[in-house]
Amino acid sequence: MTDTGCVLGVDSGGSGMRVALDRLDGLARPAPVSSKEPVRTGALGMDAEHFMEQLGPLTRELLGQAGGGSIAAVAIGAAGMATLGDDLRAQLPSALRDAFGVRRLALAADAVTAYAGALGDRPGAVVAAGTGMIAIGTDLSGWHRADGWGHLLGDCGGGAWIGRAGLEAAMRAFDGRQGGSKALLALAEELFGPVQQLPGQLYPRPDRPAMLASFAPEVARCADDDPVAAAILRDAARHIAEAAAAVCPASDRAGRGERPEVALTGGLFKMGDALLHPVAAELGDRLRHVRLVPAAGAPLDGAVRIAADVAADRLRLPLDPRMLTLHVQGDAHPRDGS
Repeated sequence: MTDTGCVLGVDSGGSGMRVALDRLDGLARPAPVSSKEPVRTGALGMDAEHFMEQLGPLTRELLGQAGGGSIAAVAIGAAGMATLGDDLRAQLPSALRDAFGVRRLALAADAVTAYAGALGDRPGAVVAAGTGMIAIGTDLSGWHRADGWGHLLGDCGGGAWIGRAGLEAAMRAFDGRQGGSKALLALAEELFGPVQQLPGQLYPRPDRPAMLASFAPEVARCADDDPVAAAILRDAARHIAEAAAAVCPASDRAGRGERPEVALTGGLFKMGDALLHPVAAELGDRLRHVRLVPAAGAPLDGAVRIAADVAADRLRLPLDPRMLTLHVQGDAHPRDGS
Protein backbone atom coordinates (compact mmCIF):
# COMPACT_ATOMS: atom_id res chain seq x y z
CA MET A 1 0.00 0.00 0.00
CA THR A 2 1.64 3.26 -1.14
CA ASP A 3 -1.14 5.69 -0.18
CA THR A 4 0.35 8.38 2.08
CA GLY A 5 -3.07 9.30 3.42
CA CYS A 6 -4.70 8.34 6.69
CA VAL A 7 -6.77 5.65 8.34
CA LEU A 8 -9.50 6.34 10.86
CA GLY A 9 -10.49 4.25 13.88
CA VAL A 10 -13.74 4.75 15.80
CA ASP A 11 -14.80 3.37 19.18
CA SER A 12 -18.48 4.03 19.90
CA GLY A 13 -19.94 2.94 23.23
CA GLY A 14 -22.38 3.69 25.99
CA SER A 15 -20.44 6.74 27.17
CA GLY A 16 -19.84 8.37 23.77
CA MET A 17 -17.61 8.14 20.72
CA ARG A 18 -13.80 8.26 20.45
CA VAL A 19 -12.03 8.74 17.13
CA ALA A 20 -8.35 8.39 16.21
CA LEU A 21 -6.55 9.13 12.97
CA ASP A 22 -3.26 7.50 11.99
CA ARG A 23 -1.01 8.60 9.14
CA LEU A 24 0.18 5.97 6.70
CA ASP A 25 3.40 7.93 6.12
CA GLY A 26 4.47 7.28 9.72
CA LEU A 27 4.46 10.92 10.81
CA ALA A 28 3.07 11.94 14.18
CA ARG A 29 -0.68 11.57 14.48
CA PRO A 30 -3.02 13.92 16.35
CA ALA A 31 -4.42 12.98 19.72
CA PRO A 32 -7.78 11.18 19.64
CA VAL A 33 -10.94 13.25 19.99
CA SER A 34 -14.25 12.31 21.53
CA SER A 35 -17.91 13.12 22.02
CA LYS A 36 -19.72 12.76 25.32
CA GLU A 37 -23.08 11.61 23.94
CA PRO A 38 -23.82 7.99 23.00
CA VAL A 39 -25.33 7.29 19.60
CA ARG A 40 -29.12 7.17 19.75
CA THR A 41 -30.92 3.86 19.35
CA GLY A 42 -34.28 3.69 17.58
CA ALA A 43 -36.59 1.26 15.81
CA LEU A 44 -33.84 0.35 13.32
CA GLY A 45 -31.16 0.00 15.97
CA MET A 46 -28.31 2.48 16.23
CA ASP A 47 -29.20 5.62 14.30
CA ALA A 48 -26.80 6.05 11.36
CA GLU A 49 -27.75 9.71 10.88
CA HIS A 50 -26.97 10.54 14.50
CA PHE A 51 -23.75 8.50 14.20
CA MET A 52 -22.61 10.68 11.29
CA GLU A 53 -23.67 13.86 13.10
CA GLN A 54 -21.10 12.98 15.73
CA LEU A 55 -18.43 11.37 13.55
CA GLY A 56 -18.34 14.05 10.85
CA PRO A 57 -17.15 16.98 12.99
CA LEU A 58 -14.68 14.81 14.91
CA THR A 59 -13.19 13.51 11.65
CA ARG A 60 -12.86 17.00 10.20
CA GLU A 61 -11.17 18.15 13.43
CA LEU A 62 -8.60 15.35 13.18
CA LEU A 63 -7.96 15.95 9.49
CA GLY A 64 -7.42 19.62 10.23
CA GLN A 65 -4.90 18.80 12.96
CA ALA A 66 -3.11 16.40 10.58
CA GLY A 67 -2.89 19.02 7.85
CA GLY A 68 -5.44 17.36 5.58
CA GLY A 69 -5.08 14.18 3.56
CA SER A 70 -7.25 11.40 2.19
CA ILE A 71 -8.75 8.61 4.29
CA ALA A 72 -7.71 5.24 2.88
CA ALA A 73 -9.84 3.14 5.24
CA VAL A 74 -12.10 3.43 8.27
CA ALA A 75 -12.80 0.83 10.97
CA ILE A 76 -15.72 1.37 13.32
CA GLY A 77 -16.22 -0.63 16.48
CA ALA A 78 -19.62 0.00 18.04
CA ALA A 79 -21.30 -1.39 21.13
CA GLY A 80 -24.40 -3.23 19.94
CA MET A 81 -23.21 -3.65 16.34
CA ALA A 82 -24.01 -7.38 16.39
CA THR A 83 -27.66 -6.92 17.35
CA LEU A 84 -28.45 -3.25 16.67
CA GLY A 85 -26.18 -2.43 13.72
CA ASP A 86 -28.47 -2.91 10.70
CA ASP A 87 -28.92 0.83 10.04
CA LEU A 88 -25.18 1.44 10.35
CA ARG A 89 -24.38 -1.37 7.91
CA ALA A 90 -26.98 -0.04 5.45
CA GLN A 91 -26.14 3.66 5.63
CA LEU A 92 -22.55 4.26 6.72
CA PRO A 93 -20.69 2.98 3.61
CA SER A 94 -22.38 5.56 1.35
CA ALA A 95 -22.42 8.27 4.03
CA LEU A 96 -18.67 8.02 4.61
CA ARG A 97 -17.98 7.81 0.87
CA ASP A 98 -20.01 10.96 0.23
CA ALA A 99 -18.59 12.90 3.18
CA PHE A 100 -14.91 11.88 3.05
CA GLY A 101 -14.34 9.78 -0.06
CA VAL A 102 -13.91 6.59 1.99
CA ARG A 103 -13.73 3.50 -0.23
CA ARG A 104 -12.87 0.87 2.39
CA LEU A 105 -14.87 0.47 5.59
CA ALA A 106 -14.83 -2.23 8.28
CA LEU A 107 -17.83 -2.34 10.62
CA ALA A 108 -17.25 -4.36 13.77
CA ALA A 109 -18.75 -5.14 17.12
CA ASP A 110 -16.83 -3.24 19.75
CA ALA A 111 -15.68 -6.60 21.10
CA VAL A 112 -13.84 -7.24 17.82
CA THR A 113 -11.95 -3.95 17.99
CA ALA A 114 -11.24 -4.67 21.65
CA TYR A 115 -9.83 -8.06 20.59
CA ALA A 116 -7.68 -6.50 17.87
CA GLY A 117 -6.35 -3.91 20.29
CA ALA A 118 -5.56 -6.46 22.98
CA LEU A 119 -4.27 -9.50 21.04
CA GLY A 120 -3.95 -8.37 17.42
CA ASP A 121 -4.67 -11.37 15.22
CA ARG A 122 -3.45 -14.11 17.57
CA PRO A 123 -5.87 -16.85 18.76
CA GLY A 124 -7.35 -16.54 22.22
CA ALA A 125 -10.04 -14.67 24.12
CA VAL A 126 -10.57 -11.10 25.25
CA VAL A 127 -12.91 -9.79 27.90
CA ALA A 128 -13.89 -6.20 27.15
CA ALA A 129 -15.50 -4.52 30.13
CA GLY A 130 -16.51 -0.93 30.57
CA THR A 131 -20.09 0.20 30.97
CA GLY A 132 -21.02 -3.26 29.61
CA MET A 133 -19.19 -6.58 29.40
CA ILE A 134 -18.60 -9.02 26.56
CA ALA A 135 -16.17 -11.87 26.01
CA ILE A 136 -15.02 -12.79 22.52
CA GLY A 137 -12.74 -15.56 21.33
CA THR A 138 -11.38 -16.86 18.06
CA ASP A 139 -9.14 -19.55 16.63
CA LEU A 140 -9.01 -17.31 13.50
CA SER A 141 -11.60 -19.45 11.69
CA GLY A 142 -14.62 -17.82 13.33
CA TRP A 143 -15.81 -15.80 16.32
CA HIS A 144 -17.38 -16.96 19.56
CA ARG A 145 -19.01 -14.46 21.90
CA ALA A 146 -20.59 -14.56 25.32
CA ASP A 147 -22.79 -11.92 26.95
CA GLY A 148 -22.74 -8.35 25.67
CA TRP A 149 -26.56 -8.40 25.79
CA GLY A 150 -26.98 -4.97 27.35
CA HIS A 151 -27.65 -3.86 30.89
CA LEU A 152 -31.22 -5.22 31.00
CA LEU A 153 -30.48 -8.74 29.75
CA GLY A 154 -26.82 -9.29 30.61
CA ASP A 155 -23.47 -7.48 30.60
CA CYS A 156 -22.96 -9.38 33.84
CA GLY A 157 -19.93 -8.17 35.73
CA GLY A 158 -19.63 -4.95 33.72
CA GLY A 159 -19.64 -1.41 35.06
CA ALA A 160 -23.41 -0.91 34.91
CA TRP A 161 -23.93 -4.32 36.55
CA ILE A 162 -21.54 -3.49 39.40
CA GLY A 163 -22.96 0.00 39.81
CA ARG A 164 -26.54 -1.27 39.89
CA ALA A 165 -25.63 -3.93 42.48
CA GLY A 166 -23.89 -1.29 44.58
CA LEU A 167 -26.86 1.06 44.41
CA GLU A 168 -29.22 -1.77 45.29
CA ALA A 169 -27.12 -2.42 48.40
CA ALA A 170 -27.33 1.30 49.20
CA MET A 171 -31.13 1.25 48.86
CA ARG A 172 -31.31 -1.84 51.10
CA ALA A 173 -29.34 0.01 53.75
CA PHE A 174 -31.63 3.03 53.42
CA ASP A 175 -34.68 0.76 53.89
CA GLY A 176 -33.13 -1.26 56.70
CA ARG A 177 -33.29 -4.51 54.71
CA GLN A 178 -30.75 -7.32 54.94
CA GLY A 179 -27.87 -7.20 52.46
CA GLY A 180 -27.52 -3.44 52.68
CA SER A 181 -24.31 -1.45 52.96
CA LYS A 182 -24.10 1.77 54.95
CA ALA A 183 -20.77 2.52 53.29
CA LEU A 184 -22.32 2.30 49.80
CA LEU A 185 -25.31 4.35 50.97
CA ALA A 186 -22.99 7.14 52.10
CA LEU A 187 -21.12 7.05 48.78
CA ALA A 188 -24.37 7.04 46.79
CA GLU A 189 -25.62 10.12 48.61
CA GLU A 190 -22.24 11.78 48.14
CA LEU A 191 -22.45 11.21 44.38
CA PHE A 192 -26.17 11.54 43.63
CA GLY A 193 -27.78 13.27 46.62
CA PRO A 194 -30.63 11.84 48.71
CA VAL A 195 -31.21 8.28 47.52
CA GLN A 196 -34.99 8.53 47.72
CA GLN A 197 -34.68 10.92 44.75
CA LEU A 198 -32.45 8.54 42.78
CA PRO A 199 -35.22 6.77 40.80
CA GLY A 200 -36.38 10.12 39.43
CA GLN A 201 -32.83 10.89 38.32
CA LEU A 202 -32.11 7.47 36.85
CA TYR A 203 -35.18 6.10 35.11
CA PRO A 204 -35.90 8.94 32.62
CA ARG A 205 -32.29 9.17 31.41
CA PRO A 206 -31.32 7.82 27.97
CA ASP A 207 -27.83 7.06 29.33
CA ARG A 208 -28.94 4.91 32.27
CA PRO A 209 -26.13 2.34 31.77
CA ALA A 210 -23.47 5.06 31.94
CA MET A 211 -25.04 6.54 35.08
CA LEU A 212 -25.14 3.13 36.75
CA ALA A 213 -21.53 2.46 35.71
CA SER A 214 -20.41 5.74 37.27
CA PHE A 215 -21.02 4.14 40.67
CA ALA A 216 -18.83 1.08 39.99
CA PRO A 217 -15.59 2.81 41.10
CA GLU A 218 -17.30 3.69 44.38
CA VAL A 219 -17.98 -0.01 44.99
CA ALA A 220 -14.28 -0.72 44.43
CA ARG A 221 -13.34 2.24 46.60
CA CYS A 222 -14.79 0.68 49.75
CA ALA A 223 -14.32 -3.02 48.94
CA ASP A 224 -11.34 -3.40 51.29
CA ASP A 225 -13.44 -2.44 54.30
CA ASP A 226 -16.99 -3.33 53.27
CA PRO A 227 -17.94 -7.03 52.89
CA VAL A 228 -21.00 -6.24 50.75
CA ALA A 229 -18.90 -4.30 48.22
CA ALA A 230 -16.26 -7.03 48.21
CA ALA A 231 -18.93 -9.66 47.54
CA ILE A 232 -20.27 -7.65 44.61
CA LEU A 233 -16.81 -7.58 43.02
CA ARG A 234 -16.32 -11.31 43.60
CA ASP A 235 -19.64 -11.98 41.86
CA ALA A 236 -18.57 -9.71 39.00
CA ALA A 237 -15.29 -11.62 38.70
CA ARG A 238 -17.17 -14.92 38.51
CA HIS A 239 -19.37 -13.62 35.69
CA ILE A 240 -16.33 -12.31 33.80
CA ALA A 241 -14.45 -15.61 34.11
CA GLU A 242 -17.51 -17.63 33.07
CA ALA A 243 -17.84 -15.56 29.90
CA ALA A 244 -14.13 -15.94 29.09
CA ALA A 245 -14.32 -19.72 29.58
CA ALA A 246 -17.30 -19.92 27.23
CA VAL A 247 -15.41 -18.42 24.28
CA CYS A 248 -11.77 -19.39 24.73
CA PRO A 249 -10.48 -21.87 22.10
CA ALA A 250 -9.02 -25.14 23.25
CA SER A 251 -5.24 -25.53 23.15
CA ASP A 252 -5.38 -27.69 20.02
CA ARG A 253 -7.25 -24.92 18.15
CA ALA A 254 -4.75 -22.18 18.94
CA GLY A 255 -2.28 -23.26 16.25
CA ARG A 256 1.44 -23.99 16.30
CA GLY A 257 1.04 -25.87 19.58
CA GLU A 258 0.71 -22.58 21.47
CA ARG A 259 -1.47 -22.00 24.51
CA PRO A 260 -4.34 -19.59 23.81
CA GLU A 261 -3.99 -16.16 25.35
CA VAL A 262 -6.58 -14.31 27.41
CA ALA A 263 -6.46 -10.55 27.86
CA LEU A 264 -8.60 -8.07 29.79
CA THR A 265 -9.36 -4.69 28.28
CA GLY A 266 -11.62 -1.74 28.90
CA GLY A 267 -12.05 0.99 31.47
CA LEU A 268 -13.58 -1.28 34.11
CA PHE A 269 -10.25 -2.93 34.84
CA LYS A 270 -8.73 0.44 35.70
CA MET A 271 -10.53 0.06 39.05
CA GLY A 272 -7.46 -1.89 40.10
CA ASP A 273 -6.73 -4.82 42.38
CA ALA A 274 -10.14 -4.85 44.06
CA LEU A 275 -11.49 -6.33 40.83
CA LEU A 276 -8.34 -7.67 39.14
CA HIS A 277 -7.38 -10.03 41.97
CA PRO A 278 -10.70 -11.90 42.08
CA VAL A 279 -10.84 -11.99 38.27
CA ALA A 280 -7.36 -13.53 38.06
CA ALA A 281 -8.31 -16.10 40.70
CA GLU A 282 -11.52 -17.06 38.89
CA LEU A 283 -9.74 -17.31 35.52
CA GLY A 284 -7.06 -19.51 37.07
CA ASP A 285 -9.71 -21.90 38.34
CA ARG A 286 -11.61 -22.13 35.04
CA LEU A 287 -8.94 -21.77 32.34
CA ARG A 288 -5.81 -23.64 33.34
CA HIS A 289 -4.77 -24.18 29.69
CA VAL A 290 -4.41 -20.46 28.81
CA ARG A 291 -1.93 -17.68 29.41
CA LEU A 292 -3.27 -14.45 30.94
CA VAL A 293 -1.44 -11.64 29.16
CA PRO A 294 -1.63 -7.85 29.34
CA ALA A 295 -3.69 -6.19 26.63
CA ALA A 296 -1.38 -4.60 24.05
CA GLY A 297 -3.79 -1.75 23.45
CA ALA A 298 -7.30 -0.43 23.88
CA PRO A 299 -10.37 -0.91 21.63
CA LEU A 300 -9.61 2.36 19.83
CA ASP A 301 -6.11 1.04 19.05
CA GLY A 302 -7.77 -2.09 17.68
CA ALA A 303 -10.01 -0.04 15.39
CA VAL A 304 -6.98 1.81 14.04
CA ARG A 305 -5.14 -1.49 13.52
CA ILE A 306 -8.08 -3.00 11.63
CA ALA A 307 -8.33 0.13 9.46
CA ALA A 308 -4.62 -0.09 8.63
CA ASP A 309 -4.93 -3.81 7.82
CA VAL A 310 -7.94 -3.12 5.57
CA ALA A 311 -6.05 -0.36 3.77
CA ALA A 312 -3.12 -2.73 3.16
CA ASP A 313 -5.25 -5.80 2.24
CA ARG A 314 -3.76 -7.82 5.13
CA LEU A 315 -6.78 -8.36 7.42
CA ARG A 316 -6.57 -11.84 9.01
CA LEU A 317 -9.36 -11.62 11.57
CA PRO A 318 -12.37 -13.69 10.45
CA LEU A 319 -15.30 -11.93 8.79
CA ASP A 320 -18.79 -12.53 10.11
CA PRO A 321 -22.20 -11.08 9.15
CA ARG A 322 -22.74 -9.61 12.61
CA MET A 323 -19.30 -9.29 14.16
CA LEU A 324 -17.07 -7.97 11.35
CA THR A 325 -18.04 -6.92 7.83
CA LEU A 326 -15.93 -5.31 5.12
CA HIS A 327 -17.43 -2.80 2.69
CA VAL A 328 -15.32 -1.91 -0.36
CA GLN A 329 -16.53 0.52 -3.00
CA GLY A 330 -17.27 -1.39 -6.19
CA ASP A 331 -18.24 -4.61 -4.39
CA ALA A 332 -21.84 -5.61 -5.02
CA HIS A 333 -22.19 -6.87 -1.45
CA PRO A 334 -20.26 -6.45 1.82
CA ARG A 335 -17.73 -9.14 2.63
CA ASP A 336 -18.86 -10.89 5.78
CA GLY A 337 -17.48 -14.40 5.70
CA SER A 338 -20.89 -16.00 5.13
